[in-house]
Amino acid sequence: MFQPDWLARTVSKRVTYSVDTAEPALALTIDDGPDPQTTPALLDILRAHQSRATFFLITERITGNEALLDRMTSEGHELGNHMTREQPSILLGKDGFARELLVADSTLSPFGEVRWLRPGSGWFSSGMLETAESQGYRLALASIYPFDATIPSTWFASEFILWRAKPGAIILLHDFGDRGERTAETLERVLPELARRGYRVVTLSELVGLEG
Repeated sequence: MFQPDWLARTVSKRVTYSVDTAEPALALTIDDGPDPQTTPALLDILRAHQSRATFFLITERITGNEALLDRMTSEGHELGNHMTREQPSILLGKDGFARELLVADSTLSPFGEVRWLRPGSGWFSSGMLETAESQGYRLALASIYPFDATIPSTWFASEFILWRAKPGAIILLHDFGDRGERTAETLERVLPELARRGYRVVTLSELVGLEG
């Protein structure tokens, strides 16, 4: 997910790692939901701190949790496509990736427009990029990834985010199970400090709208 700034600028101008803006705003992205046990707490925290996020959802987890997606959109958050299952998308092959992308899209589209894709595990190929673009998607990764999927430390995640925070950055955290619980703790630490520094925390599309 995370690439050094110099590499992110050269890997592909067709993939969004961060946004070139002087505006004091960052995008928050949260992967792997929805989870009926943890997602409501994340939404409560975001609302309390007047922050918005782009939720990259795994669509096999949506059934029975549709009300959470309705809440996300009604509270100003954005939905993103994180495919149908938790697996590395690059292992699906070209045809498998195209098929899974469309299945996920058909599940998400009733809840509103979905323009952002984050492939499972973050790895992508040129063929995947072409397939996504042909379906109207843009790939989004991140410039601030505190490795919260593998390092179970909210202290580390919080300090990493605050260290890397700058205008136009894109933060990546995770929902679902223990990861969602840790993200709630991390946001409780990070959001007040970002606000103190004068930052707004917004969706990907809002951040892109500030470019230039």
